[in-house]
Amino acid sequence: MKMNRLKKMIGLAILTAITISAKAQMPKYVVLVSIDGFRPDFYLDKSWPAPNLQQLAASGSYAKGVRCIFPSVTYPSHTTLITGAFPAKHGITYNTMPNEAHKYEWTTDAKKIKAETLWQATRKKGLKSASVSWPISVGAEIDYNLPEIWSETNMADRKSAISALATPKGLLEEMEKYAIGDVDMQDLNLSSLAMDENNSRMAAYILRKYKPNLLSIHIAGVDGAEHKEGRSGDGVSRAVASADHAVMNLLDAIKKAGMQDSTAIIITGDHGFVNIEKTLSPNVWLTELGIDSKVGTEEPIAKFQSAGGSAFFHLKNKKDLAILKKVRQKLADLPAEYKQMFRIVERDELDKIGADPHASFALAATNGVYIQDAASGPVSSPKKGGAHGYFPDSPEIRTGFIIAGTGIKNGVVLESIGLEDVAPTVAQLLGLTLLNPDGKVVTPFIK
Repeated sequence: MKMNRLKKMIGLAILTAITISAKAQMPKYVVLVSIDGFRPDFYLDKSWPAPNLQQLAASGSYAKGVRCIFPSVTYPSHTTLITGAFPAKHGITYNTMPNEAHKYEWTTDAKKIKAETLWQATRKKGLKSASVSWPISVGAEIDYNLPEIWSETNMADRKSAISALATPKGLLEEMEKYAIGDVDMQDLNLSSLAMDENNSRMAAYILRKYKPNLLSIHIAGVDGAEHKEGRSGDGVSRAVASADHAVMNLLDAIKKAGMQDSTAIIITGDHGFVNIEKTLSPNVWLTELGIDSKVGTEEPIAKFQSAGGSAFFHLKNKKDLAILKKVRQKLADLPAEYKQMFRIVERDELDKIGADPHASFALAATNGVYIQDAASGPVSSPKKGGAHGYFPDSPEIRTGFIIAGTGIKNGVVLESIGLEDVAPTVAQLLGLTLLNPDGKVVTPFIK
């Protein structure tokens, strides 16, 4: 009897120790970094100037690629990153969307997001969150928030808008006093890589002073360089080095704050990039059919909404089958030189990947083709640089994923994960309940 009782006590002690150990392995803090235009080769190919990213991948775990959403553009993708939901569920289907006056504008108000965000789930659990320059974060349920926003009268002026819409009021001024100095307008917009440096310094200061359980930060400079130069070039290398240095600032802050034994860090992105050679303007075909696709005081009867590597066909009246038939016939009758520039993505395929539920169908551009909104001029013309927005099956459009730190296994390499899997994984690490995501926890990375 005594022996059995002793065995039970020992067993209970072992079980308790295991339980305590398991709890201790989970991070108290998660830092979620999105590098706009982030590609796996930045950490897989050591010729890129990214020692911090490469060391994180070597010491932690990573995926060789992340399958993106459709269209693979910044604002819908960042909303998927923060909700774990596809655009059909979270409601952000393009970078620019119509407001109540049918004027297309960048969506910045977090109230437009229809799915639960990680920020909301963090607050629901009684934890603190912070965010720096994350798309569609104005008015979000974030304790320390410097949103991605700009002046209505001058898109180059982010400083005044961030100051006006920061949470709490005065947070940007606190940053200028203690983190970045008295910066001018250019130091907080896309005109230079100073934006990456200053945003990371502000995030580093927030980590050290306020120790939020969840911090999200958007690093934007790489995207601009790739749009200009394509997948490679001196400007792209400089931007990658700048993003890598921004990550170093965060890692340094985590160490200085004494959080290195209780923090997990995730480095990911919104999309990769494709080199482009020529444009395609499908709204020109609508003009040839006598259809005006220009958006005025209300939506036109039909239009192609472009998204770089794709375009989505919209009918004002979804039951207008006569117009739909005319447009489909026009596409069917196109010369081969145009047909080879895209494929048609039908509604059932769009439904499977959670794309815009209002589109009749979409055009997925062939790599190298950039789709634009123009309704007049040539159907196609030469163009150089880089673009995204392509269908997720393009290898070059995949983004990257590195995960390291507390609660994370080392040396795990996965071939691919989905962009929608990032938020559920963050939620699991912080013990959050994230409502109804489309993605799943990437359990092989977690201890």
